[in-house]
Amino acid sequence: MICASCDINVDGVLISSFVGYAAGALAIFLILRQWFRWFGPDGLFVNPPLVEAAAYVCILGLLILLW
Repeated sequence: MICASCDINVDGVLISSFVGYAAGALAIFLILRQWFRWFGPDGLFVNPPLVEAAAYVCILGLLILLW
């Protein structure tokens, strides 16, 4: 489990744990995006890129909240 206050050490460079959350949210988002492309109602939204950005932010927020 990712510690909320822990930093990631990459060859002596400390990277914020937010980067790990953002990468995890991106992986989840890409899976959900494919699922929505296959089964989801694409014509339901007027501005699909805006909905995708909002979905990514929601997933990122949930990851931060839950860990």
